[in-house]
Amino acid sequence: MNNIIMRSVSVGAAYAPLVSAKLVASVVIQAPASNLAVVTFKGDDGSDVTWQPGDWYEFHHIDLNSVQVKGTLGDKVLLVGGTW
Repeated sequence: MNNIIMRSVSVGAAYAPLVSAKLVASVVIQAPASNLAVVTFKGDDGSDVTWQPGDWYEFHHIDLNSVQVKGTLGDKVLLVGGTW
């Protein structure tokens, strides 16, 4: 069964996963243009990867629990997609 995913995830000063448990999905991840600062994702090699407000990327069959993000308190990351 496929499920739609539409979430707004608040970011904080420390790295945290996008979701709390394993969730494999195909999604667009966006740093909304309304964010005050960059959001930083932990790269697959542990490096910091910054996204500017308004940046978005499409991912297929990714475990959202393995994606770590941090940023300015009050900023967000949006997820839209599904488990197909």
